[in-house]
Amino acid sequence: MPKLKIKMNSSVKKRFSLTAGGLVKASQANKQHNMRKRSKRQLREQRGTAILPTCEQTRIKRSLGVSPF
Repeated sequence: MPKLKIKMNSSVKKRFSLTAGGLVKASQANKQHNMRKRSKRQLREQRGTAILPTCEQTRIKRSLGVSPF
């Protein structure tokens, strides 16, 4: 018997979230350690979250169990 519901990937659920408009938000990369070396401008730009590109959004939505369209 086929599965009726697509299984959700737990690791994706922890790392990404959806906006009200259906876009995928993710935290900025490269901001975990070695921040003393980086310029203040680079640290400022890496603050907060970012909206992923469209090509990545379909892959993430499929892993979240949401319709990618």
